[in-house]
Amino acid sequence: MAEDTNIVLKATEPTLGKIEVAPQVLEIVAGLAASDVDGVARMRGSLANSVNELFGKKERGKGVKLSVTGDTLNVDVYAYLNYGVSVPNVALAIQEQVKQQLLFMTDLHVNEVNVHIQGVIPEKTTQAVDPDNLFDDNDNDNNESENGEDK
Repeated sequence: MAEDTNIVLKATEPTLGKIEVAPQVLEIVAGLAASDVDGVARMRGSLANSVNELFGKKERGKGVKLSVTGDTLNVDVYAYLNYGVSVPNVALAIQEQVKQQLLFMTDLHVNEVNVHIQGVIPEKTTQAVDPDNLFDDNDNDNNESENGEDK
């Protein structure tokens, strides 16, 4: 039954046999292409993906759903974007990048690339905490030493 799910690539030249590609491979290609676009923070994953990543196994095809009808591909991309980027511009860049990569690697016609923005990831703020003085109140110490009072 696994042979029925593979995508057969058509060759323009006489070959020694046929070439089959598993849809999971195309999902990985689309996922890598989408995650390389500037402004994409990460791709959507499932609970199983998150658990696998905790144990060190990196999931590559997450955030992409591929459907094949004949020789055309329909791709759904689910992504989280960085805060402050232009959502339409990043979505268009994702569509172009995914379409180009799949066409380049397989010569299959990409019918549509649907981009689903799942959320926006804010920038991480760093707090300056001195690990040696976790409970140090800098304002009081500076004021007392400036006034000449004992600490």
